[in-house]
Amino acid sequence: MQNPELLTGQVLLTHANPFDAPATEALTVERRGAVLIDGGRIVATGTAEALRKENPQAKTTDYGDALILPGFIDAHVHYPQTGIIASWGKRLIDWLNSYTFPEEMRFGDAAYAQGVADRYLDLTLANGTTTVCSYCTIHPQSVDAFFSAAIARGLRAYAGKTCMDRNAPDGLRDSPQSAYDDSKALLERWHGQDRLEYVITPRFSPTSTPDQLNALGALWAEHPDCLMQTHLSEQVDEIAWVRGLFPNARDYLDTYETHGLLGARGLYGHAIHLEAREKDRLREIGAGLVHCPTSNTFIGSGLFDMAGLMAAGQPIGLATDTGGGSSFSMLRTMAAAYEIGQLRGTPLHPAQLLWLATAGSAQVLHASNKIGRIAPGYEADLCILDLASTPAIAQRATRAKDIWEQVFPTIMMGDDRAIMAVYAGGKKQIGT
Repeated sequence: MQNPELLTGQVLLTHANPFDAPATEALTVERRGAVLIDGGRIVATGTAEALRKENPQAKTTDYGDALILPGFIDAHVHYPQTGIIASWGKRLIDWLNSYTFPEEMRFGDAAYAQGVADRYLDLTLANGTTTVCSYCTIHPQSVDAFFSAAIARGLRAYAGKTCMDRNAPDGLRDSPQSAYDDSKALLERWHGQDRLEYVITPRFSPTSTPDQLNALGALWAEHPDCLMQTHLSEQVDEIAWVRGLFPNARDYLDTYETHGLLGARGLYGHAIHLEAREKDRLREIGAGLVHCPTSNTFIGSGLFDMAGLMAAGQPIGLATDTGGGSSFSMLRTMAAAYEIGQLRGTPLHPAQLLWLATAGSAQVLHASNKIGRIAPGYEADLCILDLASTPAIAQRATRAKDIWEQVFPTIMMGDDRAIMAVYAGGKKQIGT
């Protein structure tokens, strides 16, 4: 080892999916634990006492009673919407026309795109997020800006040029051919560089003609190792719009499947109002769904069926959906997922919430062997969580009977003040 560092504290360990196994067995906490990192990776985990004895040469950073967990993974965001987050009073289609499209027009300016990319990643890092999967804009320079900012911060990142050739303003439309050509050039430039992966990105069926969907389906077939991301069944009026635009489709999902855009490496954001055939087909393919709870409540989309879809064996990740989502924080996102579960009569255990924000999102990104858990060989992306970051949280945590009662107040009431430190690729990016 070259420069080993030993982090001590309470360490979250992931053994299984807590939706398939008892939650408190699937995730456990080593109360006096430690994580040894070196060369950007996790080398060992265990008790602090044992790892100190085995690695006397390691620099030790003691985080006391703080919780050391994997860095949060945000599986569906729109970084260009950073500046319009928390905009008032619109549902999906009006949101796009009133806020999103005017803002995205500005990303033709490379300097503007770079400034927003830097601001966005600084905000998410401050909230403990070390991996994001983002939509960019139709402008190739928006992708360049995002990936450049991610490399500068040592982050694992996924992103792609958003493709639209109809139902969008002048200046935000490409064509089937330019969508294919631009996406292919960006893929060849960025995919696999450092810790970056290119994601083929049709925004959603209403803003792409069948010819454009076919072109992107062809590109995905040529590069099946890439992810593909889009939106699915977010709002009922959106679904009605899709029916009018694709009268021969069996359902919303069919508008993707018919054009080669349904696959195991597909990420389908929202997926609230699914029909029975869509649920069966998504599960059969093994495609990933991404739950965006703050967005779903903020723009009035509906209540995602986490319990039902998980019970059926559907892979599911968690996301802020910036800026339709109303927070950059995965803590707030977990709190919203809990609240939606309560409204559906199926509250989520704290272990399930933490799993969704780490290993669950890693699963849908097909990165379960790299990120999302603390284990030897994994990339050293870590978040150090202060479980008494405010007086309100601290007074509740002191009454906790176990670690899960201690963690839960931070999930429900925590914000960036709870983030004591963040490591990305083994390097401390946040914290002193």
